[in-house]
Amino acid sequence: MIDIQKRKLIDHKAPNASTGIINGRSSNVLNWDDTRYSWAYPMYKNMLANFWIPNEINMSNDLKQWQNLSDQEQSSFKKIIGLLAFLDSIQTDYSGKIADYLTDSSLSALMQVLAFQEVVHNQSYSYVLSTLVDQQEQEKIFEYWKHDEILIERNQFITDGYEEFADSPSVESFLKSIVYDVVLEGLFFYAGFAFFYNLARNNKMVSTSTMINYINRDEQIHVTLFARIFKETLNENPELNEEKYLDFVKETFTKAANLEIKWAHHIIGDRFPGIPIHDLEDYIRFMANKRSKQLGAEKPFPEYKKNPLKWIRAYQEVDEGKSDFFEQKSRQYTKVSETNGFDEL
Repeated sequence: MIDIQKRKLIDHKAPNASTGIINGRSSNVLNWDDTRYSWAYPMYKNMLANFWIPNEINMSNDLKQWQNLSDQEQSSFKKIIGLLAFLDSIQTDYSGKIADYLTDSSLSALMQVLAFQEVVHNQSYSYVLSTLVDQQEQEKIFEYWKHDEILIERNQFITDGYEEFADSPSVESFLKSIVYDVVLEGLFFYAGFAFFYNLARNNKMVSTSTMINYINRDEQIHVTLFARIFKETLNENPELNEEKYLDFVKETFTKAANLEIKWAHHIIGDRFPGIPIHDLEDYIRFMANKRSKQLGAEKPFPEYKKNPLKWIRAYQEVDEGKSDFFEQKSRQYTKVSETNGFDEL
């Protein structure tokens, strides 16, 4: 097992541009005009350009609609929010841990921006719930992850991989933890996202879906960042058994897709018109293929080549310039100000 070294706080004898993504050398002084990876600065600018805060979104229409949702819609809404809050909470912590081992100041900086965005995501869940339910109910929702057996199984799949890296850092646990990260950000959100987008296309809770879209957009950039780190690490360290790690990617996404399908049956099933469960299953397998391919591995489900939920592309491909989310649905979007504060929503 190859050791992995933490980045030094300062190295007077090292160049500003790092000598490697891990176990390299860098002065740790960040000069965006002198970095090892040409894609780092454009990604930084992209992340900044997508800056948003939850309080900019007016939740008044969602508040009016909340009581008109069915009991099943309300139940799924709350449980999915509870799950997302858990995932983004551990993601905030993980990004800080992995940043310590990136011996490139530009990539470490990207991790700091990423961690900030995850904190904003968590704020959005509190913001939504504070608008819709009382404090006692909100606290109950943030406890769901501790008691739902399917959630526990699903979350343990991620946390075991993260904790292995945190407790026993090595090049191997580093690379494997990145695969679990891409599962979290690139697959384990997606059944829940589909639920919110389906509400939005039926003109329900569209302000919440706007925030979900912003989160989705951020997470896609995060997936791209971690995929680049994964592939660059394998490329820079030819002594590593690349085939072994790519097999791990395929195997992990096979298991992850099955867990996400199990969750989809639990939280959505056949209860909501517009999301046929067999299409959602195929969509999850399609996304598992997409993420596995991003990491350079073979598709775990090669027979699933097309997205069966074509309507969802309008909500998920804004960052790729393929559509304008705000043109898809009529929605209320106003910034909160002193005269339109959170307490008045």
